[in-house]
Amino acid sequence: MGTNAVRFAVVLGTNEIASAIGVHLHREGYCVVLSHDPNPPVLRRKMAFHDALFGDVARVENVIGARVESTMDVFKALAGPQHVLVTWLGLLDLLPVRGIDVLIDARMQTRKVTPNLRGMTRFSIGIGPGFSPSVNCDVAIETRPDRLAQVVRDGWTLAKDDVGELGGIGAERLVHSPHEGRWHTPVEIGTRIYKGFVIGHLCGIAVTAPYDGILRGIVRDGSDVTAGVALAEIDRRGRHAQWTGIDTQGQALAQAAIAAIRKHAAGGVRASAASPH
Repeated sequence: MGTNAVRFAVVLGTNEIASAIGVHLHREGYCVVLSHDPNPPVLRRKMAFHDALFGDVARVENVIGARVESTMDVFKALAGPQHVLVTWLGLLDLLPVRGIDVLIDARMQTRKVTPNLRGMTRFSIGIGPGFSPSVNCDVAIETRPDRLAQVVRDGWTLAKDDVGELGGIGAERLVHSPHEGRWHTPVEIGTRIYKGFVIGHLCGIAVTAPYDGILRGIVRDGSDVTAGVALAEIDRRGRHAQWTGIDTQGQALAQAAIAAIRKHAAGGVRASAASPH
């Protein structure tokens, strides 16, 4: 199979949402590349391909994430993609590989100005805050729990100010960094922990768990973090806790993205006039 016969998708982000979308695109037959961005740091790493960047085994629902180092590696994979590709390469590095059929920004950033994805690809999707289908993407999809996976047709997606509840606990289940610094932790995701348990150290200062529960997510050991970012997440649901695979949020957003792509392919969504065809 030639490289031009395989559809090429780039997903910005290596978090659990980007990874869920990557799994669904891979199953649709795309050659999928997840491009890492350090902001914000990835929390739910067992639900993501993120750790493939560091040589670890990364698998989401029996789909393997494989690290690629160069644009030539990506070009070769286009001949017959076997895995979801994960890379440190940025979008500007990937643009010369070949025309991108689908570009999805799933970084879930709330503090930066979102880029204009149009003109870089045949079809673009913005996931979460900062996107408007009339300004910087072809389709925008909501991530707020009360509007999860809704397609925005006019105006902008809403700011992400509600993380939703999990086991009856809202944002309190997240442990945030009190200041910037280097984060260290020996604790593995999936570990049962208790209130007051030391889950790691930020610049040598102990950070403790706010609740009993299962460690659903934690920033990778050795990461440099800024103040106010989530370092860990506690799931209080006991035997119903989930820290691997694709959760309901990831599933809903991935399905919405695939539906938008299929609609576009069928001629139901008009791509930006600036987009190449």
